[in-house]
Parts: sequence; C-alpha cells; structure tokens
Amino acid sequence: MRAMRTAMSTCELLEPATLRDALRLLRDEAPLTPLAGCTDLYVMANFGTLAARRFLDLWRLDELKGIGASGDSLRIGALSTHAEIARSPLVARHVPMLAASAREVGSVQIQNRGTIGGNIANGSPAGDALPVLAASDAVVVLASADQERRVPFTDLYTGYRRSVMHDDELVVAVEIPPIDGRQWFRKVGTRAAQAISKVVMAAVRSAAPRVALGSVAPTVVRLWRTEAALAEGVSIDEAKRLLDEEIAPVDDLRSTAAYRRRVAGNLLARFWAETV
Repeated sequence: MRAMRTAMSTCELLEPATLRDALRLLRDEAPLTPLAGCTDLYVMANFGTLAARRFLDLWRLDELKGIGASGDSLRIGALSTHAEIARSPLVARHVPMLAASAREVGSVQIQNRGTIGGNIANGSPAGDALPVLAASDAVVVLASADQERRVPFTDLYTGYRRSVMHDDELVVAVEIPPIDGRQWFRKVGTRAAQAISKVVMAAVRSAAPRVALGSVAPTVVRLWRTEAALAEGVSIDEAKRLLDEEIAPVDDLRSTAAYRRRVAGNLLARFWAETV
C-alpha cells in the first residue's frame, strides 16, 4: 500500500513541555510558526495556502491557560478558548462584552478550539474579540526567551495583520483593567454566529466613552475623536459624521464599504440610545 501524501506531510512539529522551552525554541530554531487551536492554520492548509512548514505546538502549555485576577485586573491566559471565556463567571462580572463576543465567534467547534491568544496574534480586523479588547484598554503580555513586556492593545497593530510583536515573542496573556461604565457589544454578519463579521462594535458608556470597531479598516479601530465628541455632548448625528471620518472600510466578498459605513453609524446611534 502506498502512503498518501497530504498538505502536512512535509511539515515538522516541535512540542515543548514548558513555556520556557517554547520560547527557547522560538529563539534558537527559527523560523517556527506557533500553533494552538489551529482554526486558521488548518483552513490555510486545506486550501493549499499555508507557506509555513515548521511549527511550534503550544496547546499543552499550562502556563498559557487560565482566567483569574491579577491585582485589580482580569488576566486571561493566551490559550483560553472562546468557550471558556463565554462561560467564565469572572469574565461575566468584569467584562460581559467579551463574554458576548465569545458566544458569537464561529461555530461551537471553533469556540472550543479557538483561543484569545490566537485571535490577537492573527490580527484579523474582523476578529470579534478585538474591538472589545480595544474598548477595554486591555494590555497584551508578550514574552520572549529574554524578556516579558506589556503592550497596550491599542498600540499593538501597525497594519493589516502586522503588529509590534517580534518573531521570537509569544502572546502569553491579556490583562483587562476595571471598566467603569455600561458595556455594549454588537456583531453584524450574515448570521449572529458561524459567519465572519461585516461590522463589529464594542463600546463603554461613561463620562469618557470608549468606542471600537472591527471590519471597517485594515486594523481594529479605536474611535478617539468620536469618543471625545460624545464626551463633550455633541449630537449623535455629529458623532456619526466623525465616525465616518475615522474608518476606512473596503468592498469585499462579504459586504461593501458603503454598507459598512451605514451600519457603523447606525450601531453608534443604537449604542448611545440603549445605554442612557
């Protein structure tokens, strides 16, 4: 019997036992592509678009798991799945809009495999959790073999699927400080779940409002000018005009730029009306 070759036949998988080992391998055995839930990598492999051939398996690393308190902040390990986030009492109390986003990520299978660290590292502007992290003033914990550093989520991305992460760094955790105000999350897609978002918004109503959008620019967008205007008491029509200036949607297979602009403005108005 002749063995059948597959898209993964020529790949190499390294399986570290500890986070320290993983970071050392990432430094000394480059190039390596980290993998955990594989919800994106398997799709690329299936379609023949996966260029990487050497991988670093993080799935068994307990140091990257768990949801708990870190001082006043909520710390979510990079390997926490969307399902774990959705059912976590700590997340429900501290950042319910993150739990709401986790419930609408893909299918049940994706929710049980996909991780928040993978969502962050992947950097898709359509990632459902990412606007929540932007509106939460979250901090991403990055680690290499030589150091650990904390990067404000709003400073993480430099362009489409590009970030300030170094090749020898991993997302270890995300930390979310206490949030003062009423939280709000909405995803607009072909369906509430099992579909990539056309527009997704996360926002906080307080004396200093926070608003973030996904799927309307090359990266997740924090609407700083719109927030400042809302804090000053401008009309919602003026806030929608500013929002329109802060986003840069495109036409693609899922939607049109014009539709995304209209929906983004409508979501802002709905957020403001529902959080009085």
